[in-house]
Amino acid sequence: MVITKAEFITSAVKNSGLPLHTSIEFMFCGRSNVGKSSFINALTNRKKLAKTSSNPGKTQTLNVYFINDSFFFIDVPGYGFANVSKAVKATFGKMIEEYITKRQQLKLVFLLVDFRHKPTKDDIVMYQFLKYYQKKVCVIATKADKVKRSEYAKNKKLILETLELSEEDSFILTSSETKLGLTDVLTKIEEHI
Repeated sequence: MVITKAEFITSAVKNSGLPLHTSIEFMFCGRSNVGKSSFINALTNRKKLAKTSSNPGKTQTLNVYFINDSFFFIDVPGYGFANVSKAVKATFGKMIEEYITKRQQLKLVFLLVDFRHKPTKDDIVMYQFLKYYQKKVCVIATKADKVKRSEYAKNKKLILETLELSEEDSFILTSSETKLGLTDVLTKIEEHI
């Protein structure tokens, strides 16, 4: 599969603001500084589709992208390091929970974790939350280009064991810089279309 067309459609703060359609949706979530926007840009081969920022927490809405005139990417607010108030964090949580629990079009969740580090408590809680609602998850380990190849096996094992990744879920090692793993992610998307 190749992404030849990707366009930003809208930003929403609740399900009612999302487009009405019957196409498949893929959700992208992860910690605020995990490189989610860079990953979406690399995956779609567009430099500025998703807004990147040196300040974590740039995404504060459900951002909707229409891909290949066929399916949708939903980019949700990051969790963890975002420099926002507790009230705003609670709003983010409610927004994401409503989307996950009520959106029938959601077929697969890409949970992004930083390959350099052990998953945080927030990463674990998000994974467990997704599994509680019986969502299929593909864990995307970002920033592989910043890890020595000799440490790949150790870091992968740490992530799989920390998250207690289910056998039905998958793990893909990626780098937005070198494009490592992006073909595997596109194949995973294709499997669900």
